[in-house]
Amino acid sequence: MMVQRAARYPARDLIAMAAALAAPLAVAAALLPWRGNWSNTNVALLLMVVVVAVAAIGNRLAGALAAIGAAAWFDFFFTVPYERFTISSRDDITTFILLLVVGLAVSQLAARARRLKVVTITDAAYLARLHQATLLAQSAPAPEAVVDYVRDQLVDVLGLTGCRFEYGTLLGHPARLEPDGTVLAGRIPWDVDGAGLPAGDLELRTFGGGQYYGRFMLTPAPGSRPTLQARLVAVALAGQAGRALASRASAGAAS
Repeated sequence: MMVQRAARYPARDLIAMAAALAAPLAVAAALLPWRGNWSNTNVALLLMVVVVAVAAIGNRLAGALAAIGAAAWFDFFFTVPYERFTISSRDDITTFILLLVVGLAVSQLAARARRLKVVTITDAAYLARLHQATLLAQSAPAPEAVVDYVRDQLVDVLGLTGCRFEYGTLLGHPARLEPDGTVLAGRIPWDVDGAGLPAGDLELRTFGGGQYYGRFMLTPAPGSRPTLQARLVAVALAGQAGRALASRASAGAAS
């Protein structure tokens, strides 16, 4: 039952992934009549527009698929020898590499920008929680005060029945709240909007300065369906706990 529910993707992402597979090929085919008149640089730029458009409406996977497809069809249709996945011109090799690398980078940035636009924090209560956590991380005499504050806020923000913080080693394979607000059950995205948070413990890992310090173990209330905005607020709160823990570690190393 869990696998069936977790396998569902939001409709927007499914559409974007379909577009990622079809749009680069369709645009490349549409440009074929002008193959002898347009420079390959111009063709690559137009294919880049397709990559950005797909990433803007979809997720990172869709953007990456579009970038790979754009580079592949550029090679197949517009580099000599035509209609083979082979490139003989040094300039075309450079253009192909740039299209692939820049396409992947730009697609990820576009996907991130789309998410940030959707989840802009406008709720005053969320802003107040984040502000207080930031102040505590900067001024609390011990990071445990920040951890305790964040734990209490997570209960309210995510609709939990309980929350605890575990230091150190990761144990088991619970569902996980990711930095981008998605929830993974195993390696499969979980449809929080449709199915609510998965039953059982859900982990939210805490990092500071790029180092792992522990995790908040979340126990969702039955039927809890926190919005993407709420989940991102939870991630930001956990980040403040991580900063506080990292500050203590840095102070200890300095002494």
